Amino acid sequence: MKKGFNKITAALFAAGFALNVQAADITIAYDADPVSMDPHEQLSGATLEMSHLLFDPLVRWTKDFDFEARLAEKWERIDDTRVRFHLRPGVKFHSGNEFTADDVVWTVNRLKGSADFKAIFEPIADVVKVDEHTIEIVTKGPYPLVLNTVTYIFPMDSKFYSGTTEDGKDKAEVVKHGGSFASTHTSGTGPFKLVFRQQGVKVEYQRNPDYWDSSSPGNVDKMTLVPIKEDATRVAALLAGDVDFIKPVSPNDHDRVKSADGVKLVTLPGTRIITFQMNQDSFEPFRDVRVRQAINYAINQDGIVQRIMRGFATTAGQQAPAGYLGHNPDLKPRFDLDKAKALMAEAGYQDGFKVSMIAPNNRYVNDFRIAEAVKAMLARINVDVDLKTMPVAQYWPEFDKCAADMLMIGWHSDTEDTANFSEFLTMTRNSETGRGQYNCGHYANPELDSLIEAANLETDTTKREAMLQQAEKMLHDDAAFVPLHWQNLAWGARDNVQAEPIVNAMDFPYLGDLVVKE
Repeated sequence: MKKGFNKITAALFAAGFALNVQAADITIAYDADPVSMDPHEQLSGATLEMSHLLFDPLVRWTKDFDFEARLAEKWERIDDTRVRFHLRPGVKFHSGNEFTADDVVWTVNRLKGSADFKAIFEPIADVVKVDEHTIEIVTKGPYPLVLNTVTYIFPMDSKFYSGTTEDGKDKAEVVKHGGSFASTHTSGTGPFKLVFRQQGVKVEYQRNPDYWDSSSPGNVDKMTLVPIKEDATRVAALLAGDVDFIKPVSPNDHDRVKSADGVKLVTLPGTRIITFQMNQDSFEPFRDVRVRQAINYAINQDGIVQRIMRGFATTAGQQAPAGYLGHNPDLKPRFDLDKAKALMAEAGYQDGFKVSMIAPNNRYVNDFRIAEAVKAMLARINVDVDLKTMPVAQYWPEFDKCAADMLMIGWHSDTEDTANFSEFLTMTRNSETGRGQYNCGHYANPELDSLIEAANLETDTTKREAMLQQAEKMLHDDAAFVPLHWQNLAWGARDNVQAEPIVNAMDFPYLGDLVVKE
């Protein structure tokens, strides 16, 4: 690690970071830290990455999108609606409590009550304890995505999270942005324990000496994560030797990392869709399909990918990326400025209108630059955009309130399945089921809802693919939202940080298995 004492070094030193670290003690800089330590409070990439550090899932995805046994050693389907999971014995939570089937039952019931996760778990009717280390997942009907869903079960320590706090609050309560017990207290089975956290400053993790997975190659003893919002500053910290691993690396900075000594750029194709939603609840003109189509025709996705993303993304005309069951190859980006102007005039808005827009400035690659480009493009059809960008810690509470006429959101399918995009982004908002939880466009189409629900019960792959492709066509024709691109992924690392085996297209590296060479 270089010893140059520049302004980045000074900032890290002021935050409490030691500059002389051992080989297995590393500092990671990323664009935004999780809003909470509660794995059920916020459905986001930062939360999932934290969950893989402090907790363990029953099953997790491999790099090749296969399933890998974790806290569930094996499983078998009993019948059309029942899958049995055999849990790993001898595992202990950080508190010292033993991991049992009771913890899985408790966790799934809590997930079904979480505003962010209930839609994923809606097909699950029940979770049944068979014995101390066996459970059965029971679905409401034939369901093709049981294992996909189980990757989101990170068993929590039910004894640790039960009861009341000193001020009488329920320790198990899930509170969005509310500072609950679970948001600041942790007990999981994961490879690391939480040592210290100051929101927006740093999070410190210490290796769990009693971790059950003795086969893990991970040799990091202490891991410090520090949020650095600015892309260029994050890269500068890596090049100066002040941090060991960064995410993401903006396309603007790829050449800097590739040409520097002692560091490397690690990349993967991505499947996260970046979109804008058009809020039909707050802005009446968006209820007119011609206006929504005009917005779509006015935005040059290819231009954004080439000029802002430097080609490090794939333009999108739908939610589902190529390779997903349900991707419709007939749906392409539709930039046509003359067509956009004609549609605006046909709808009676040739003179345009003014809309509010919000976007994060540290959540997605080049997010605020993309928002600025969209604002400029919409000006060409006389749409005056009042744009506000903000750090993700402030953005999510505003998004949850749908507090603008146009809102940016990126989405990686939680189940690595096309239906999940619609379940959260385009199905009719339903607080009871969790459907449409992130649908701030307030798009509502009963036909789409029925099609997605039917697809989620269809176990014939060919039939299910046709249904999901039909759903994508329906959303495209209805201009339900504005698809921009699928975001590719890039990380930067010191040469001795073996990042390649632990990064994945899900964008939550399995840091518990990270190896740092001497």
